This record gives sequence, C-alpha cells and structure tokens, in this order.
Amino acid sequence: MALSRKQRRGAFILTGIAILGLAVGLVLFALSDTIVFFYTPSEAAEKVQPGQRFRLGGLVAAGSVQRMPDGRVHFTVTDQQHTMTVSYAGILPDLFREGQGVVAEGVLDGHGAFIADTVLAKHDENYMPREVADALKRKGVWQHNEAKSE
Repeated sequence: MALSRKQRRGAFILTGIAILGLAVGLVLFALSDTIVFFYTPSEAAEKVQPGQRFRLGGLVAAGSVQRMPDGRVHFTVTDQQHTMTVSYAGILPDLFREGQGVVAEGVLDGHGAFIADTVLAKHDENYMPREVADALKRKGVWQHNEAKSE
C-alpha cells in the first residue's frame, strides 16, 4: 500500500523530531557534569581534576585574606566542611570581605590551590547568589533569612 503525500510528510516530520530529540538528549547527557554554576570546596575536592576550569563558590573564611606585595591576594573559600586556598591577581570587588559569599572562576593547580582570574562578590548586605546560599543550606551552614536571600 502506497503512502499518501500527507502521510509521507507526517512521517518525515516525526523522524526529524525524533532525531533532533535524540541529539539534544545526547548533548545534555554529555554535558551533565559541566552544567554547574559552581562547585563548593567539598564538591571540588571530589570532582575536579588539576588544570580543569570551573567556578568555586562558598564563604570567604575569616582571617584568611592576605594581600601580597606583588598585588596578588590569597584567601580561603569554605563551605564549613572543606576549604580551598584561592590566589587572585587583580582588583577585588568593592564588597568582597571575609565571611561573605563569593564565586571565583579559574583553574585548580597541581598543589590543590585555586588560581582565579575572576572573583564575584555579593552586591549588597541582603544578597547572596542563590546557588551559593542553596549549597551552604545543604551543608547546614547558611542560616540567613529566606526572604533576604532572593
């Protein structure tokens, strides 16, 4: 039995949709570990290899900010379970300070230190990036008022 023109067009469209859906599914599966806004220090210790580029998020540990004579800044990012030392050369955001949320982007060196090329800090007293606040809540660290974190 021969297919009508309308049936052939419908079969062609359905086949195209199926192929497109399969391609999207394969891409999403392949990128599932890399579609992350940031890793906390605990997650980075488990999932990130030296030389891999990623974002590190957490709280700047109290007493950890050290300004070097060459202009570099060293500080520690913590999620209260693990910490990671960050080295950054550049101007820090005005609102960067100890005890506040931060997201840094860069690479992990062979010694376990994070070399950042970008540092993002919260923009006012009542704000912390939702992803940072959620990760800290999962760790049982973030105790801030829910209405203010959004």
